[in-house]
Amino acid sequence: MTDARTEAGAARRGTETDDRSPGGAPTAEAAEPEAGAAEPVDVAVRERKAARRELTAAVLLVLAGAAVVLSVAGRTWAEGTALVHGSHIAVHASGNTINKATSALALLGLAGGLAILATRTVGRTLIGALIALAGAGVTVLAVQGARDTSAVDGEAAKKAAVEGVRAVDVSHAVWPWFAAVGGVLIVLAGLFVVVRGRRWPGMSNRYEAPAGRGAEVRRGTATNADLWNALDRGEDPTR
Repeated sequence: MTDARTEAGAARRGTETDDRSPGGAPTAEAAEPEAGAAEPVDVAVRERKAARRELTAAVLLVLAGAAVVLSVAGRTWAEGTALVHGSHIAVHASGNTINKATSALALLGLAGGLAILATRTVGRTLIGALIALAGAGVTVLAVQGARDTSAVDGEAAKKAAVEGVRAVDVSHAVWPWFAAVGGVLIVLAGLFVVVRGRRWPGMSNRYEAPAGRGAEVRRGTATNADLWNALDRGEDPTR
């Protein structure tokens, strides 16, 4: 009976020894479950990279729209001729002369585009709505400016130094429509932020995570939030 128990114990010890490498580490077969644990981390990394690309695209869209609006706002949007004592005086009006709010709203959208880098979740959604409203305002004012003649009349009265003088042969340039396109870009960026902005990373995340999170992530015991925070700190959770 004693010999039977001794042989059984030796067989069990032999099985445990076979499952380990000569150095006592688990063999490749025993380590297979741990290899599968890296898959959620890889998914989190891909999602994080995609979110950063979306954030970059939204900021660039706002910057592009605001740049277009501001670059054409100072150009001549309308021009005409004032008749004063039989003489023809050329008059013109820029976008800022027609309505200064166009540039102001573009600057507001630009500031909002920078603000989405420093905000998160609900705050970022509100910023996105503000950006969209600013872009809509730019678009409306630009379309109105493409038909406006009152500013040219005002410039005619100033040059003639006579009240009631009106401009004739008024024509409009294409610049208001460029401004309208810029406004549409700002609107699209704002709506993009509203719809997708909650999942984008924030600029301040890397300063908020407690110490030791990186090791916890690498051990595979962290939650999805820990994985995202580790990426914000510049750590690679797959290592």
